[in-house]
Amino acid sequence: MSAPPPPEELLQRFTTDASPGHANVRPRDASTLILLDRSGPAPKVLMGKRHHGHVFMPGRYVFPGGRIDPADRRMPVAAPLDPRTEAKLMMHIRRPSVARAQALALAAVRETFEETGLLLGRRSETAPAAPDAAWQAFVEARIVPDLSTMHFIARAVTPPNRTRRYDTRFFTVDASAIAHKIDGRVGPDSELVDLVWVPLPDIKQHIELMAITELVLRELQAQLDNGFSHELPVPYYHVVKGKRVRDFL
Repeated sequence: MSAPPPPEELLQRFTTDASPGHANVRPRDASTLILLDRSGPAPKVLMGKRHHGHVFMPGRYVFPGGRIDPADRRMPVAAPLDPRTEAKLMMHIRRPSVARAQALALAAVRETFEETGLLLGRRSETAPAAPDAAWQAFVEARIVPDLSTMHFIARAVTPPNRTRRYDTRFFTVDASAIAHKIDGRVGPDSELVDLVWVPLPDIKQHIELMAITELVLRELQAQLDNGFSHELPVPYYHVVKGKRVRDFL
């Protein structure tokens, strides 16, 4: 088996995986969630295969996620983000606020439900008010998102001159946070056609990964190896004056 590519090669792929040559657009805020199962001898992560008809990354294995929605700012939570995570989410953005940081985490929770049917959080005696229809399933199941269990793993901005650009925050939460499941969200006519739990240490033996996906999984493994603390620095992948940069938050 060949050795994994060095980080520099992955950074090169990060800037070339998408087709360049388009007019530059401003990145949109987005969030992704990596569900982590550490109940067995090796940690596993949940990945979904995108529908082949999608314009963006068709047929690729990805983590659930998508763009932030205005209603994400108004969804009640059972517990807020860890203050250290909150502070990192507010770095290097225009008009930083606690509400925006919380909305980024909530977007990952909502998108995970929409794409997988998994509701993450705590069961509650009383149902919170839903800010819009996208959160109605949580209200009906009496589940309130718990942001204190979420870890901020990485941030990555799509390189310039792509048709679609995202400023994506990658979060991780333990599989024990799954409080309820609604069937029918995954299938041949859905955004994700299949879900798989893949062992983290040898994930490349099972599926082909996009460069940024592999980079983030390397960062997740490094955080696990170093204690998985909110104190750990969070890598920030972006391009500055045409140069690939890995900063830290």
